[in-house]
Amino acid sequence: MAKRKIMTSILTYVIAIIALICFIFPFYLLIINSFKSNGEILVSPFSLPTSWDFSQFADVIEKMNFAVTFKNTFLITTISTILIVFFSAMSAYHLVRKPSKYNKLFFTILVASMVIPFQSLMIPLMHIYGAKLQVIDVIPIPLLIAFYIGFGSALSIFMFHGFIKSIPLEIEEAARIDGCNTLQTFFLIVLPMLKPITVTIAILNVLWIWNDYLLPSLVLNNESVYTMPVQMKVFNGTYMNNWELLIPAILMTIVPILIMYMIGQKQIIKGVMQGSIK
Repeated sequence: MAKRKIMTSILTYVIAIIALICFIFPFYLLIINSFKSNGEILVSPFSLPTSWDFSQFADVIEKMNFAVTFKNTFLITTISTILIVFFSAMSAYHLVRKPSKYNKLFFTILVASMVIPFQSLMIPLMHIYGAKLQVIDVIPIPLLIAFYIGFGSALSIFMFHGFIKSIPLEIEEAARIDGCNTLQTFFLIVLPMLKPITVTIAILNVLWIWNDYLLPSLVLNNESVYTMPVQMKVFNGTYMNNWELLIPAILMTIVPILIMYMIGQKQIIKGVMQGSIK
């Protein structure tokens, strides 16, 4: 019996190490190839660079217009995430605390909408907001934020909905006895109790919006409003990619969001587990 436990433990560690290598290996390739020339990347992509050249990063900052694209990405991600969290929490609270056949139907449709792929919607969206209303060139960033709120709210409401159901109704009734109205009860009592799932939803939406390429590439048609993933297309040519600049650009794009994920990963796990258990 003891031998079997030892073998199981060893097998678990081996599988964990293999999985770790599979996850780390792409980052290893990304880092070491960020300091190589095009020729060296194509000839020996798996080896360490012969010399650690940092000049590519200066070229990336200049050609990507890094300050502007970083500001655009940060602005769009921050505003979209805050509004998604705010509206989703309030919507989920209303759906849970005001049960009716209409609210149940709305929630069912909302959950069902999560299975609809964006690719099936992007042509009608671009036709309506581009050809018909012609607002894409007028308000590209507000329009993109509105799209993110629309596409991100379904999952967020679903996650808030399950968590709010676990909050005892007696706590809110006690707050109302003390004189709180519905808004005060939500913001002063309920919202602070939603911190674990709020952090989880916020981080998941930040990861999605920061790294998104397809939706911004459709909406943002001016280089002055490009996000970082969209701006990286300046390193893509018709017949050849400028790998010595594209790879450092990818690294510079993912490092901020990777750091944020590493800081908040415990909150993500905690929020998801609490929501699923409750």
